[in-house]
Amino acid sequence: MAHIEAPAAPAAVPALRPRDPLGWCLLLTGLFALLTGWRLAIPSQPYFDEIHYLPAARELLELLRTGQGTYLNREHPLLAKELIAVGMALFGDNPLGWRIMPWLAGVIAYGAMLRAMWHASHDRYATLAFAVLLATGFHLFIHARIAMLDIVMASALAVAAWQFAVAIARPEQGRLRLALTGIAIGCALAAKWNAIPLAVMPGLIFLAARAFAGRRRLLLSRRGAPVPGVTLIEAFVWLGLLPLAVYAATFIPGYWLSEPLHPSPLAERGLIGLHQHIYELQSQLKVPHRYMSQWPQWVLDTRGIWYLYQEVDGAQRGVLLIGNPLSMWLGLPALVWCLVAGLFQRSGVRLAAALGYAVSLGLWVIAPKPVQFYYHYLVPSFFLLAALALTCSDLRRLPKGDWLAGGVLAGAVAVFAVFFPIIAALPLLGPDAYLEWMWLSSWK
Repeated sequence: MAHIEAPAAPAAVPALRPRDPLGWCLLLTGLFALLTGWRLAIPSQPYFDEIHYLPAARELLELLRTGQGTYLNREHPLLAKELIAVGMALFGDNPLGWRIMPWLAGVIAYGAMLRAMWHASHDRYATLAFAVLLATGFHLFIHARIAMLDIVMASALAVAAWQFAVAIARPEQGRLRLALTGIAIGCALAAKWNAIPLAVMPGLIFLAARAFAGRRRLLLSRRGAPVPGVTLIEAFVWLGLLPLAVYAATFIPGYWLSEPLHPSPLAERGLIGLHQHIYELQSQLKVPHRYMSQWPQWVLDTRGIWYLYQEVDGAQRGVLLIGNPLSMWLGLPALVWCLVAGLFQRSGVRLAAALGYAVSLGLWVIAPKPVQFYYHYLVPSFFLLAALALTCSDLRRLPKGDWLAGGVLAGAVAVFAVFFPIIAALPLLGPDAYLEWMWLSSWK
């Protein structure tokens, strides 16, 4: 009997890789820029912490004009105030000049977070869901419209996350992307020290990945995760030394800023001595404040801050910093799901969302600073919304899951629309108009 060959097994069909939603990311970033930039100059007077940072920026401009300036707001690094001063130099000492650079930082933060989500997850739906949730989460929208330091820090951290995710996803670009990560980390630290816990994470992730791989030449091996082709020593240069160099460079103008009747505290004390002074100033904030709060209240979204509530520019206006109640509350079980999926399904991006939230919030759980405020939840909210976006993507696997996930996104947009007048300083009907949005009495 003739030998009959068995039919060849069909070749495995490679899985289709989702298409990069770069065009959508750019379009949505542009729309976010328009939304946050609309009526940016209202209110036309400084409000909330602008009263602290604008005088410091003016002194930097005075230093540029005359060679003399006073070192104000010494409890924080200089970079964010330098950028505010740049905006004022370009557009004048007016509301647009005060807020144009924080607005730009907010737009960059938005776009960078979307790109970080894509490169970390390669999940098209999660990336676009994150775009919706981030734009409507209140935190980023409000801080992109006020001259505060936090948005510059958050923007630099977002860029660092984006570049680090690209370094892992595209090792052939690893060296360049790690260098850009380091520069962004340095800028985040130079805006506000709150960045410290997240600033060290890329380096620790690199170290842990190489250590768990069991490489015999731990310091010099170029093989293995997270970025093949880069040794641990080289990663230390990009993620450790370069950020410190960038951070130190941002203090250069401080050598010429003086104190009343004293020379520059930086020139007098040196960089290390100045940092001891900064720490002392940070530790002195112990007087209770009307809007102070603690981290459990941030997590539950039960205590916000009135950045503005007064008659200004011909109308009663308000800016209430709370989180979007729907996405903030739904984000909590989403974080739990991402932690479980990250551990048991080995999903790196889900574990990163849960870990990033824990690290960025954990600073305030253990911080010795007794007076804390809800704006410290800005960066943790990014990770919470990322977890919710990833969970929405996972929900689509369930029966009628598309409708459930879509309902979450539609609900977030609807709540944002309802609260828009009270977070965008729109004209209100009168002094008691705020009561319409007081879903919780603790928001008052």
